[in-house]
Amino acid sequence: MEVSHTNFGSCQERDVIKYTLTNDHGVSISVLNYGGIWQAYTVPTDKGSQNLLLSANSIDDYLDAGYAIGQTIGPVANRIAAAQFVIDGHDYQLTPNEGPNLIHGGNRSWRKQFWAVATEVTDGVGKIILHRRFTPVDDGFPDNRLVHVVFSLHADDSVNIDYYAETDQPTLFNPTNHTYWNLGDSDAATIEDQHLQLNSDYHLAVGQGKIPTGQFLANVRTPYDFNRGARLGDALNKMLTTPEKGFDDYFVVRPSNTFEGEPIAVMSDPKSGRQMKMYSDRNSLVVFSADGLPSSVKLNRPGRSWAALALEAQSLTDAIHHPSFGDIVLRPAEPKHYQVRYEIKY
Repeated sequence: MEVSHTNFGSCQERDVIKYTLTNDHGVSISVLNYGGIWQAYTVPTDKGSQNLLLSANSIDDYLDAGYAIGQTIGPVANRIAAAQFVIDGHDYQLTPNEGPNLIHGGNRSWRKQFWAVATEVTDGVGKIILHRRFTPVDDGFPDNRLVHVVFSLHADDSVNIDYYAETDQPTLFNPTNHTYWNLGDSDAATIEDQHLQLNSDYHLAVGQGKIPTGQFLANVRTPYDFNRGARLGDALNKMLTTPEKGFDDYFVVRPSNTFEGEPIAVMSDPKSGRQMKMYSDRNSLVVFSADGLPSSVKLNRPGRSWAALALEAQSLTDAIHHPSFGDIVLRPAEPKHYQVRYEIKY
């Protein structure tokens, strides 16, 4: 396992560094110290190598593109209604950044912060370890929180993302990574010919501002039905009547882990033969088809809708307002640990 790092530009008058792990098969991952951006998951091909992630080649291009591409999202992924929550009878008001609501942790969230980084190789497993202590001044949440986000590359070419947190007072914790996937070769401008299978029977009904109503909607016999697998282009074209003209939806999944259970998602590309299996120990997967991605962006795929598919493993969105969605409260002396695992066939 090789470890390297290179300069990736500058932001906020600080150097952005790209850290890369490469295993003996020539598979590599790269992560940035700014925003915890997962910049590359590269596999060898008979034509060289292929990055399976939607990505940019400089931090300026990431900032210009928007769309949270590859960013580590936290402390809470997706939306919190009215940017407000209650824990143990105490009301907390955050600063909204999408109308009256909070999205992806707000305007001071993890994806807009620099992280300290360490790397290590132990028993053939390479790790890029992001760590930082956040205060209310840093991100607006009401606690002092120690966070580690660990990207691990294994000898079998799989990747884990582990999220660890501990706090000094009750707060919320529901992180994710906003990774977009396109498993095709460099000439695959969209994911329309790729396939998706989900272990999901329901998705969430939403109201104004895409805030969940609490109702679970059945996927069967709708464009949301990926239980047996479906060509993405067929499903996406059925979504053209929606305001998004594609997917931007909260799927309910059966949690799994690396030792038992089925993957929450399997994405595959029949043309190249590549496949990605995704495992998560939480109950939701947000699926977003890069709807409206502008042509002006400088990315490794042409800027257009459906250029790649974001698969964001997390607990159900706005869970703090819906007890049936699960518990995302982080408490003192009760640290949390979540894991997502990606297994690649190439």
